[in-house]
Amino acid sequence: MAQCDVCGQDENMPYQCRMCGGTFCAEHRLPENHSCPGLNKWNDPKGVFDSGFDDSANKQGGGRFSVDTSPGGPLSYFRGNMTFVFLTLMVGTFIAEVFVINVMGDAQLFSELFVLQSTHIGRVWTWVTSIFAHNPTGFTHILFNGIALYFFGPVLERRIGSKKFTALFLGSGILAGLAQVGIVAMMGSTSAVLGASGAIMAVMGVLTVLNPNMKILIYFIIPMPLWLATALFAVYSGFASVIGGAGAGGVAQLAHLTGLGIGLLYGAKLKREGKRGPSELDIGGRRGGGMGGRRRF
Repeated sequence: MAQCDVCGQDENMPYQCRMCGGTFCAEHRLPENHSCPGLNKWNDPKGVFDSGFDDSANKQGGGRFSVDTSPGGPLSYFRGNMTFVFLTLMVGTFIAEVFVINVMGDAQLFSELFVLQSTHIGRVWTWVTSIFAHNPTGFTHILFNGIALYFFGPVLERRIGSKKFTALFLGSGILAGLAQVGIVAMMGSTSAVLGASGAIMAVMGVLTVLNPNMKILIYFIIPMPLWLATALFAVYSGFASVIGGAGAGGVAQLAHLTGLGIGLLYGAKLKREGKRGPSELDIGGRRGGGMGGRRRF
């Protein structure tokens, strides 16, 4: 007996998709019926298997600026792959940071381009660039965030689609950063943040609601249900914020909590709509997960 990854129906004779490895009922066994990410590799120039990443692009009256994201279109690659696009942006931004700091030697330019600061909230580009920027003085910050996004991102993207995943990641990342610097500013202090942890916590929040008992391996070693890992992280961030302040230990705890809160709320909305999460974290046939954190998050 197994459950369909799409509708949750119990199946005595479940179907396993050869393209993504998921388990499905008869209704959702075909790749096009469960938005299979393997369809991105299918030679489908006529768009038979349209995943609907951007349905508005194919509607009449979409306007002169409509973009073709249907299979075979110029942006078809991004359907089902936004997690890896974000990972690429993180690495590219990190390289740019190192160049500005170490080659150009311009710390002021680094702050202006990549750091969201309570004293310069009007630099709206940093609302976005700060999500992909990480501490340029070491690899730990980007490494842990990259590992977490690599394992959790594709799982959620397959469940809700690339369009919603993109909106969640960017929206929660922006709001998490603004919450950190805004609240600290209201407390009469200054703050500066960078990092993708707020957005990643939103991803974890959604998955926690959709399937709280999903098994993960913290640091690839400690087995734990996702709800417990999320709860422990929330308790730690809350405790650290109360005891040490909003940026305790150089980590933007309020950004973490904001991202998690957004994810939990959005997850509750999806669950009311009938969405279900995976029973386990399964990437490339292996199970595992990890959580990683000038104030970074």
